[in-house]
Amino acid sequence: MLRIVFCALVLLPLPAAAQPYPSQPIRLIAPFPPGGSVDIMARLIADPLAAQLGGKIVIDNRSGASGNIGMEAAARARPDGYTVVLNTIPLATNPALFDKLSWDPVKDFAPIGMVATAPHVLVVPTRVKANKVDELVRLARTSPGKLTYASAGVGTTFHLCGEMFKDSTGTFILHVPYRGGGPALLDTLGGQVDMSFPTLSAALPHVKAGSLRALAVTDTTRSPLLPDVPTLQEAGVKDFQFTQWLALLAPANTPREVVARLSSALKDALNSKDVRDKFSQQGFEAFITTPEDAGKFIAAEVKRFGTLIKNRKITAE
Repeated sequence: MLRIVFCALVLLPLPAAAQPYPSQPIRLIAPFPPGGSVDIMARLIADPLAAQLGGKIVIDNRSGASGNIGMEAAARARPDGYTVVLNTIPLATNPALFDKLSWDPVKDFAPIGMVATAPHVLVVPTRVKANKVDELVRLARTSPGKLTYASAGVGTTFHLCGEMFKDSTGTFILHVPYRGGGPALLDTLGGQVDMSFPTLSAALPHVKAGSLRALAVTDTTRSPLLPDVPTLQEAGVKDFQFTQWLALLAPANTPREVVARLSSALKDALNSKDVRDKFSQQGFEAFITTPEDAGKFIAAEVKRFGTLIKNRKITAE
């Protein structure tokens, strides 16, 4: 007897085709309030970066606790490339400033690349009788504790820059903290304090107007915006280097191919003349790196600032 066996054809569902990245809006966390340098720079790169990616980027201001709230949100986000975060110096300083931190700048993030850098400027009001850095240092050494410098608050870049200057020059200059860079700069202009280390963008209009005297910039090269002002190294403060920088990061364990895609798009955006011109208006220059180089840079800054904060016994307010 002929037995015919019919085999049923079972149609198994084929795997869905992988959607191209990005297939939905990317959230860019700015861990500081609107109007600050991080928020401004986030908005300057959002559209050019989105254009390179062929997608959309939405800014999410998660401010509070010196950036810690936004950084924790970024660290705990799903590592799928749809959450990134832009941060500056607190990325490297907060681990040393705070006893208990819910995120780690190295372990909890995958660097995409550095974004921009800008120097601070050592300025004095016109009443201070110092036209050069060595003259200011001489005044500080002649009367220890008599000279004062203003900062935007304990642990801010203004403060750390001032403490680094004291370390490098072996001087004792009294720290006067303010609640923000605006009030600190205002009292420097008014002569209530003897010096300050504001950002280049904040200091520039007052230097140009002659109401503040710029003695040096804190980077290792002169700024094209103040070409006649020497660096602190040129002025005799050996090995001094302090710049504000910004880095773009994703949560740890974000797929390498996604990080590479974001890094490539960031590089192309930062090479744009329009972006560079807008950065220049804010006193910044593009800082282009690979993800690997960004990671090494951030780790070195964490170590450098950690040593300074520990030696100076600085704690967050």
